[in-house]
Amino acid sequence: MVNNDQRRRQLAREKFERQQQRRAEARKKAKRRNTVIAAVLAVVVVGGAAAWASGGLTGGDSADKASAPEATASAEPTPPPSPEASESSVPAPKVTIDKSAKYTFSLKTNQGDIGITMDAKKTPETVNSFKALADKGYFDSTKCHRLTTEGIFVLQCGDPKGDGTGGPGYTIPDENLTALGKPAADGAVTYPAGSVAMANTGQPHTGGSQFFLVYKDTKLPPSYTPFGTMDEAGLKTVKAVAEAGVDGGAGDGAPKKAVTVEKGTVDKA
Repeated sequence: MVNNDQRRRQLAREKFERQQQRRAEARKKAKRRNTVIAAVLAVVVVGGAAAWASGGLTGGDSADKASAPEATASAEPTPPPSPEASESSVPAPKVTIDKSAKYTFSLKTNQGDIGITMDAKKTPETVNSFKALADKGYFDSTKCHRLTTEGIFVLQCGDPKGDGTGGPGYTIPDENLTALGKPAADGAVTYPAGSVAMANTGQPHTGGSQFFLVYKDTKLPPSYTPFGTMDEAGLKTVKAVAEAGVDGGAGDGAPKKAVTVEKGTVDKA
């Protein structure tokens, strides 16, 4: 027979157990909610940083470490940072080009030829570096490893490793950053279709050998040295690669229509 005191104690225990159960369930819900929030924030932070990190373009040593969408998390993709750019292991080549001349950077690819005109007067360090690298056959048999079709519209090349982390082992200074005009309220300028610019790590003066080819007007921070302009045939070639899309159907990754630079040369125009 249960007396009144025992009954009260039993009811108190049951009440306590119910409270503990509710608290445990509340903790679980809070934990799940925080996990979801953290995941969402991670996506936003990573997406936004990537977009601006490379202006959409990061890669290995410059680009070498260079990649990004625009001013929003979904906007610009960023070619992937590379470890080489932050630590120069060899000195940049001494400037030996004619600083008053124009040069052509010719890329013979399996998808078609891409001709790029470079103005040494505006970007002497960049043109000189490309000339020195091309003369050594640096760009021969390399892949254009990254295509972006959402937020920014570029094909990124110049990485000897083919994964966005490679570079020449040295970095070059940024140049000609005011060429595209004053940034808009969102801090971006328009890199017009046909323009060619250096990728980087998201930090100043971290360009190496990676560069990106703009096939459609693209808004990015004015952090990427604009050093060249594609000819009509080259732009048409890059557009055809872009139309085929990214491998796997994403908006940023290896181009579905693989692009290999069979030969890269730089000559005085």
